[in-house]
Amino acid sequence: MTLFDPFQIRSLKLRNRIVVSPMCQYSSVDGFADDWHLVHLGSRAVGGAGLVFVEASAVTPAGRITPGDMGIYTDGHIEPLARIARFVKRMGSVPAIQLAHAGRKASCAPPFHKGARLKPEEGGWTVVAPSPIAFNDTDPLPHELNQTEIHQTIDAFVKAAQRAIAAGFEILEIHSAHGYLSHEFLSPLSNRRMDQYGGSFENRTRFVCEIATALRGVMPAGMPLFTRISCTDWVEGGWDLPQSIELARLLKPLGVDLIDCSSGALIKGAKIPIAPGYQVPFARAIRKDAEIATGAVGMITEPAQANEIVESGAADLTFLAREMLREPYWAIKAATALGCEPPWPIQYGYVVKPVAASQTRR
Repeated sequence: MTLFDPFQIRSLKLRNRIVVSPMCQYSSVDGFADDWHLVHLGSRAVGGAGLVFVEASAVTPAGRITPGDMGIYTDGHIEPLARIARFVKRMGSVPAIQLAHAGRKASCAPPFHKGARLKPEEGGWTVVAPSPIAFNDTDPLPHELNQTEIHQTIDAFVKAAQRAIAAGFEILEIHSAHGYLSHEFLSPLSNRRMDQYGGSFENRTRFVCEIATALRGVMPAGMPLFTRISCTDWVEGGWDLPQSIELARLLKPLGVDLIDCSSGALIKGAKIPIAPGYQVPFARAIRKDAEIATGAVGMITEPAQANEIVESGAADLTFLAREMLREPYWAIKAATALGCEPPWPIQYGYVVKPVAASQTRR
């Protein structure tokens, strides 16, 4: 098994194990995708990645991190996203989308405008969370979701999934990482509830399990469902790898096909040992102990490094983020470096591939 071997998951086959990770662009107006998103994502499909994820797309307006976030909370969002899905598929990649709710980390300015919490007069809104615990000490306390609101949020994920399917996406991913709403339910550091959605491990995992069950109920049987998790909070007493393994064991029979293994971002100031491939051990452990497919993400930059992750059995897929921003054609260059057939689009391939003199036009 190598980086450029196909990957079969349910009825879907990826041409290679290279994934363009979901990356927020903070460039939408009222949640709508535009030409920037088409060109940004389309160029990575042209560049040869097997799977291309649209950024975290909010299932409700209040679930956006910033006013510039992508949204999938109205039917009007379907066609602009469908245009992206059609082009990505035309280029031989699989189009996918991550469904998200930012929870207590919502209502902020984009990071390139310093990312501070927006005040009402600046266009901000009330944020929600499992418990009234703010992310920043200076932030207003979030509204604690009641059980009716929790069920409404799950229903919003379902409606978003139906829109995503209508738009032509072929993989859905639940965003349950990076300190956003579903992760907030998982971690005892952000979930202090005393009802069936808090306290015990079973209760803290109930929200994401109910989302997975509800999504699987409206998805075609052959369509894969991924879940991104933060495998550890990197803080004593928080969410950790053993709990992540147990969560993966719960999600698998509910119809989740792959765990996208990230970490952190729930608590400010956590000490994270960032280094090349620092999250790969999480993917390896979950793959082995929960017997579920995994994706590795985090400072994966070199072709040999990505290939070793797959070849060693640490993960089934490699998710690249910043490196894909630096080099949209990373997959093509990686294939060349590894001695594989580069996945050139036909529009370029007949020019860049070596051909016999008799085949050239005169």
